[in-house]
Formats: sequence, structure tokens, C-alpha cells
Amino acid sequence: MALVADPDLGRLLLEAHRALGAELVASLAERGYPDVRAGHAAVFLHIDRRSGTRLTELARRARMTKQGMMLVVDDLEGQGYVRRVRDPEDGRAKVVRLTAKGRRYVAEGRRATAAIEARARRDLGDRRYETLRDALEELIGLEGEDGDA
Repeated sequence: MALVADPDLGRLLLEAHRALGAELVASLAERGYPDVRAGHAAVFLHIDRRSGTRLTELARRARMTKQGMMLVVDDLEGQGYVRRVRDPEDGRAKVVRLTAKGRRYVAEGRRATAAIEARARRDLGDRRYETLRDALEELIGLEGEDGDA
């Protein structure tokens, strides 16, 4: 996609996000996961891998509506990546948990992401890559955080 002359920062970030997301989806399709879309990241990035996560909490973490998250979870459940189970802390509630297939996908996604980041590091060089990461973390307020959702 051609960018306009001197695009603003938001446009550059959006186009970079789209390009990296498309690269990740293509890589995962080659690795045996052709049915996963970029929008599914809303679940995979925010789910507690061991205990599962309530749908409302997934929606909050992903900064999307409960209804939108429900559609993503429904899709992933239909494909066998997640399942809804009774919440052990509140029998009236449900949590979304990864299935074995979902855990394999997450592991493969980590490997694919690492390969994409390694390519970006090679393309930019170590110093520019680290500068870019540091600047982005500062812009979004992550500097000093360790979180692994």
C-alpha cells in the first residue's frame, strides 16, 4: 500500500502494525494455522494461559466491547482453540481457556513472532531496533513493565 507523502506518526504506526500483522498471519498459515486471523490476537495476547480468563476481563484487557470479544471467542471456540468452562471461583460464571490446540498455536505464535523480530533486528541493525522498541514502549507507557498477560 502506498503511503502519502510525509505521513503522520499515527499513519506510520498503523501501516507498520498492519504489515507486521500480515507477516505473522502468513507465517502462521505456513506453520499449519491457516484459520487464525489477526483479530484473534485480542484473545491470544490477553488470556491467562494456565487458568483461563473471564470474557469480560478479556474484553477489558483488549480494550474492546464484551460483545466484540464474544464474537472472537465464539469463532475461536468453533475452531477448537478455546473453550468456555465453569469458573472455579464462581460457578455462575465461565472462563475462557486455551485447548491443547490453542496452547500449540500460542507456542507456534511465539516462535513466529521471534522470527519476525529477528528479521526486523537484522533489517534495522541492533541500535536502531532497540531505539525503536524503547521509543514505542515509552509512547505507550510500558517502560519498566514486565507483564505477561
